Amino acid sequence: MAIGDDDLENRMSAKHHHHRGIGSKGGDRTGFGPPPRPAPLVYGGDDALLSSSPQWTSWLVPMFVVANVIVFVVTMFVNNCPAHSHGPNRRCVATFLGRLSFEPLRNNPLFGPSSRTLDKLGSLEWDKVVEKHEGWRLLTCIWLHAGVIHLAANMLSLVFIGIRLEQQFGFVRIGVIYLLSGIGGSVLSSLFIRNSISVGASGALFGLLGSMLSELLTNWTIYSNKIAALLTLLFVIAINLAIGILPHVDNFAHVGGFLTGFLLGFVLLARPQFKWLARENMPQGRRLTSKYKPYQYLLWLLSLALLVLGFVMALVLLFKGEDGNDHCRWCRYLRCIPTSRWNCDDV
Repeated sequence: MAIGDDDLENRMSAKHHHHRGIGSKGGDRTGFGPPPRPAPLVYGGDDALLSSSPQWTSWLVPMFVVANVIVFVVTMFVNNCPAHSHGPNRRCVATFLGRLSFEPLRNNPLFGPSSRTLDKLGSLEWDKVVEKHEGWRLLTCIWLHAGVIHLAANMLSLVFIGIRLEQQFGFVRIGVIYLLSGIGGSVLSSLFIRNSISVGASGALFGLLGSMLSELLTNWTIYSNKIAALLTLLFVIAINLAIGILPHVDNFAHVGGFLTGFLLGFVLLARPQFKWLARENMPQGRRLTSKYKPYQYLLWLLSLALLVLGFVMALVLLFKGEDGNDHCRWCRYLRCIPTSRWNCDDV
């Protein structure tokens, strides 16, 4: 998120997307008529995907939350507002916090540090990344936040979205999606934005949101209520992307993170599709079988190829100093759409 009017990076809570549960309608089997068919997977249930689908304990996402909070506290300590704020118009906010007090609201309305401090600690800035070869900022910027409001909105979103995904798919896959999506958002942001700094976990969070969509699509056949789930998820994504067109909001980080997470979801979150066999035709003691579908392999290969190609091309263009706006004239509207209430000349 760009410093300024926070995108409220409010990543709508993913409670509309609670995962999985498969149940059985039950019924005693008599000798008459066909046996009952197992109930389809209910998208939004709380049960596990059959007994063979493990449930992981979520620890990585809570650790990410703690790490972000610690980094913010360190940022405020380094910022040390009382040391450089003098005069009636330079009063720090919440002075009882001492060295951790916030910058004046006229400088940062999000109750946080100065842009100078964020730049010092690793915010995303085109000049530093390209001209001074500080590529590490593509990663460090996703751990910095512009203020308490920014931090709280992001961490609540991370808890609602990330914990459920980690419980279902494990810490390795969700950790990879989170970090690569954050970097993907940073790369796209750097390609299109040169006149401001950007911080926040918005790209990583949008990556988790994108992976939820691709996970639903690649595992389509094992869900019931799939149309309702898809429409709900698309609505949540559209609202969040629409917020990004407000001034001073880094929507390129959102889009880059979302696309990265969407492709990674096809690669990392595919499940074997269960083939329900008629019980009367099954040999005694035989277990239900499952396998990946051909379309899942196709999506896996296509997504992996697009992901690698996209990262390579974007990084080459970025470090060559190319301006993405020269190659996509309309892309500027992804970040800001001018209206009678505001213009986009300074964003």
